[in-house]
Amino acid sequence: MNEQTAASLSFHVPEPEVRPGEQPDFSHVQIPRAGSVPRPPVDVDPSEIRQLAYSIIRVLNRDGEAVGPWAGTLTQGELLEGLRHMMRLRAFDARMLTAQRQGKTSFYMQHMGEEAVSCAFRRALEPGDMNFPTYRQAGLLIAGDYPMVEMMNQIFSNEADPLKGRQLPVLYSAKDYGFFSLSGNLATQFPQAVGWAMASAISGDSRIAVAWIGDGSTAESDFHAGLVFASTYRAPVVLNIVNNQWAISTFQGIARGGSGTFAARGLGFGIPALRVDGNDYLAVHAVAKWAVERARRNLGPTLIEHVTYRVGAHSTSDDPSAYRPKAESDAWPLGDPVIRLKNHLIKLGAWSEERQKQAEAEIRDEVISAQREAESHGTMHSGGRPSPRDMFEGVYETMPPHLRRQRQKAGF
Repeated sequence: MNEQTAASLSFHVPEPEVRPGEQPDFSHVQIPRAGSVPRPPVDVDPSEIRQLAYSIIRVLNRDGEAVGPWAGTLTQGELLEGLRHMMRLRAFDARMLTAQRQGKTSFYMQHMGEEAVSCAFRRALEPGDMNFPTYRQAGLLIAGDYPMVEMMNQIFSNEADPLKGRQLPVLYSAKDYGFFSLSGNLATQFPQAVGWAMASAISGDSRIAVAWIGDGSTAESDFHAGLVFASTYRAPVVLNIVNNQWAISTFQGIARGGSGTFAARGLGFGIPALRVDGNDYLAVHAVAKWAVERARRNLGPTLIEHVTYRVGAHSTSDDPSAYRPKAESDAWPLGDPVIRLKNHLIKLGAWSEERQKQAEAEIRDEVISAQREAESHGTMHSGGRPSPRDMFEGVYETMPPHLRRQRQKAGF
């Protein structure tokens, strides 16, 4: 027997920096100066930009100025439009959250603090490109001019619901708007988007795919399978990780492991990986445009980590006060995306606090009007509902005899 007794093994569980009741601390978030991160050529070799997986691309500085090599991808008019998109999404969120509390729908998920990610990215895409989103990318629809009434009809599962009550609230599907049917089982988006992109390339099409995933879901095997296929076949796809610091009740360190950043995981697959300030509308758009061009020029996939913060609860079924300090969102160092873009436009002389208040009122009225129209078709507990007959439709191109018999037996 060995004279030396082996040391006992210990099991390691990552711990968040702070707990509820403690002082929020984001000192671990290294934020480079706005404009300091270089912009490589689109056709750069991934091995030459490894450092971008550990930095954060930023355009807006603390004075509201757009600086550095990533600035200048949007006109003043496009920035004003982007501000309205984010404001519209925020107002939409507020009304639908209240509607859930009133029992008009069973479930809702806010985007508070993350509006720039999807709203800015959408403006870098072309018609026909396909997004494979998670449940916090409704900005892809808002910025793509999808009717809010249709979104509300789906949330209420009423008689005008375009999905006939066959999807949970906020699990939208809009093929014509480049929004693939949303799956509540997260991480499926990565291999699905890569497969769609491969099919587009095989058929000689010009459309690209975009995948979306949260920081927590990167721990799923589908995430890694998607990276393998994207890298191997140089699929024309942009792979997005929205790192909002928290999964439903678990801090990002559980899913990140020892990689340092989520973007760094792309390096082992030979995929160019970048991190961007997800609360900077201009930076998100610039990085999206760079990655989209790369995909469209047959240069392969790009992995983007959007560094942002989930201000609200994970969903209406979640109480974040149980696992994070209440004041943590106020301490988030990258600020509020709506306020930052507003201040930039004021700095340009294209906007003012007075026009901001006027726009907020106009957009609030627009959202309220849409809600009234949607509620006229019914809500979860009142009014019109989809017909039970609809559950038998849309499964097969030609309904098989056994489903026809079941439908008839049910009285439809």
